[in-house]
Amino acid sequence: MQTGAVRSSLSAILHRPFFPRRALRAYCAKANQSRGGLPRFHSPSLPSSQGDVVRLQGDEFWHMTRVLRLGINDRVELFNGSGSLVEGSIERIDKSGLDVVAVTDPIFVNLQGLEWHVFAALGTLKGGRADWLIEKCTELGASSVTPLLTERCHTVSENRVDRLQRVVLAAVKQCQRLHAMSLNSPLNIKQLLPKVKESELSFVAVAEAPPLLSVLPESTSHETGLLIIGPEGDFTSEELKMMKEAGSKEVGLGPNRLRVETATIALLSTLMLWSDAQKLKIK
Repeated sequence: MQTGAVRSSLSAILHRPFFPRRALRAYCAKANQSRGGLPRFHSPSLPSSQGDVVRLQGDEFWHMTRVLRLGINDRVELFNGSGSLVEGSIERIDKSGLDVVAVTDPIFVNLQGLEWHVFAALGTLKGGRADWLIEKCTELGASSVTPLLTERCHTVSENRVDRLQRVVLAAVKQCQRLHAMSLNSPLNIKQLLPKVKESELSFVAVAEAPPLLSVLPESTSHETGLLIIGPEGDFTSEELKMMKEAGSKEVGLGPNRLRVETATIALLSTLMLWSDAQKLKIK
């Protein structure tokens, strides 16, 4: 076949209107299910039972209708960030929002395993590095992240906190967590110390400290733990002294100097894997 004829046939196939909009949406929905389920959206309030209706507006409404092009009768999942999930169907769409009717009763999933709370001096991170840190903490399963104010990192702008809240929500939806990660208001070292004293599992990343794996106990019955990461330039000796006296254990993360976000993710990843192993021991 000649090249011109091939191009003509290919063009005809690509431009043939053989996929109506409704069929295309149905096809995309099936494809999405094969990748792990229905599209999931956040709603602070959920239908209390099958047949009840909830209204979505704002960013989620825009994402559903403008980005994903969902329409009437398309199936979705709604979660509230507190462990509840419900399957629904889009019932009505207007200019200001859409209504979703529950096709199942809501289910609730309890938190399982250790809850890790991250305290990281992220105020000096530039570019997208703070966003990346927050996104990965969310994906890995941290219960909360609190920006830490230190002598070498003494401020975090309110505008940045607002942006990071949006990063958290996007990451929660992407990794399909049912319990949202909390992004807390910044704390300074002195405000952190009472939390360290209350926790039996508290680790602070320090250069040349004993390796983390050598410090971890063989087993634990504790339900929460803290991990603390300092700023670029590290904590001052006085800050480290106060945290150590409060009960935090110094741990090392290898021979190389790590960025704040790298140290945070290395420490959290190790502790999450260790936590998973603890759950197997309990079973």
